[in-house]
Amino acid sequence: MTIVTVGIDLAKNAFTVHGVDEAGKPALVRPNGPRAKLLEPIATLPLCLIGMEACSGAHYWAREFAQFGHTVRLMAPKFVASSR
Repeated sequence: MTIVTVGIDLAKNAFTVHGVDEAGKPALVRPNGPRAKLLEPIATLPLCLIGMEACSGAHYWAREFAQFGHTVRLMAPKFVASSR
């Protein structure tokens, strides 16, 4: 199955990536990776929708991901569910 949607949680020094396929099943889970290596997994993905919480850093990352052809959507923090 192809990854169609990816959610990225950006933190100060690390990030978490969670991708799902057409059936909504997890297809990519990368907890707590270093920010310096965030572009590597995204660059290798097929074109997909990427969602992130809107913050100052998210706008930078959205531009970077868009260069690979991905569709990026930034969400207001009040619409992002916390898993904690």
